[in-house]
Amino acid sequence: MLCQECKQRPATVHITKIVNSEKTHLSLCEDCAREHQQQWGFGFEPSFSIHKFLAGLLDYDPAVAERAERGSRQRQQCEQCGLTYDQFAQTGKLGCDKCYQYFSGRLEPLLRRVHGSVQHVGKVPRRAGGSIRLKQEMKRLRTELQQLVAQEEFEKAAQVRDRLRELEKKIEA
Repeated sequence: MLCQECKQRPATVHITKIVNSEKTHLSLCEDCAREHQQQWGFGFEPSFSIHKFLAGLLDYDPAVAERAERGSRQRQQCEQCGLTYDQFAQTGKLGCDKCYQYFSGRLEPLLRRVHGSVQHVGKVPRRAGGSIRLKQEMKRLRTELQQLVAQEEFEKAAQVRDRLRELEKKIEA
């Protein structure tokens, strides 16, 4: 698709604006989009950077980090790979598997903000997720058991308890 403005370059910026239930759509090249940014009221940056996104979530400001780094004698860094938290904040990448443990206190709030939890609660592969799937089922059954006991449905609670014991034996084996 060509730019609707210059009709010469490929359209790489697609803008949809809805005002008073009236939808306006423009497909522009980067050059024409820069020219229209004042008129449309948007800031244009041609490339999305996951690193900038993570840095934004971390509230990372390079100038502040540099002053803090100069001011602190002992920088917090991973004992295995030497990566500092400020370096992680700039790149969005951890250096090794030990970084997760070393920076866990600072990573947990970030993970909660991004994912809503610090524990994986998504789908589990069928082939590789046997024990994980059993643990998830046990967690669900424990919740159900508590609800049944609170509702004084003791026969159903006994059945759920027995099913929990079966799953515990499977996990031990």
